[in-house]
Amino acid sequence: MKKILTIILVAFIMMQFFPIDKTNPPINKGMDFINIKKTPAETAKMIKTTCYDCHSNETRYPWYANIAPASWFLKNHIDEGRKELNFSTFSSYPAKVQAHKLQECIEVVTNKEMPLESYIVGHQEAKLTDEQRNRLAAYFRKMKDDTERKIMLLK
Repeated sequence: MKKILTIILVAFIMMQFFPIDKTNPPINKGMDFINIKKTPAETAKMIKTTCYDCHSNETRYPWYANIAPASWFLKNHIDEGRKELNFSTFSSYPAKVQAHKLQECIEVVTNKEMPLESYIVGHQEAKLTDEQRNRLAAYFRKMKDDTERKIMLLK
């Protein structure tokens, strides 16, 4: 038993020699969702609190981002989140893609799929009430409808 614990400890220590890169990509406010959509302050705060750590270039890494293997899981989660939707580069998406991403936002917020429970555990401020979910979904719906209207005008 002592030998197994020693092996586990040595493996854990060795993992620490492989840290994640916590450098956020550059931020261009002219491409950011909140700026280009002129999001009201209260809604912007809600989006930043619940979405931006995983879905923007403004990730605030928690203390456990320095401890492998938790850091590896976290980095993978952030990379996947940015790949799926990056609010920091929102204006770079074609209008049709923007509308689709906003529809997905409506669905995941309404269905209580986002923010993830695993995120809420360490970030209680990101837990949304039903009223907040409804307001956020309504805002995303308005932005989606506005985007679709612009698409129609361009045709």
